[in-house]
Amino acid sequence: MDHDDRRPVAAPVRVALDVNGETHRLEIEPSVTLLDLLRERLGLTGTKKGCDHGQCGACTVLVDGRRVNACLQLAVMRDGCAVTTIEGLGAPDDLHPLQAAFVAHDAFQCGYCTPGQICSAVGLMAEGHAHDAEEIRELMSGNLCRCGAYSNIVAAIEDVMGRSAATREAAE
Repeated sequence: MDHDDRRPVAAPVRVALDVNGETHRLEIEPSVTLLDLLRERLGLTGTKKGCDHGQCGACTVLVDGRRVNACLQLAVMRDGCAVTTIEGLGAPDDLHPLQAAFVAHDAFQCGYCTPGQICSAVGLMAEGHAHDAEEIRELMSGNLCRCGAYSNIVAAIEDVMGRSAATREAAE
């Protein structure tokens, strides 16, 4: 009896993603996660691989403005989407307000979770559901910090949210 244990290999799929404002047309295996595409194919290593199971939030990026765990997203599912990573939020000489607030509030220690924390906070602010420290803590609970910088992270987010609210009030 002739038995062939080889499994069929899926043909590569073409995808187009707008990553940090730049369009990338790629041919990838259907099983490639968004996280692996960002890190391995595009060299955007700010997005971290933590647990690889969607439980730590280190891989949080924005897809069409919404925060997602990139390790749980197949890249082919995001064909045509706009993806923003930490590299797309600011530059060393022009930090995003949340990046500046994280520095000002010492909201990181080892820094491993920081890109995911910041991307998640940007998404959280865009959602408009958090209005106080308790709500921020609850809505950021999917982003773990092994160093325990939570109070400083919340303070940084509150600071930027307060500035955003003050700017809106001044405009009215």
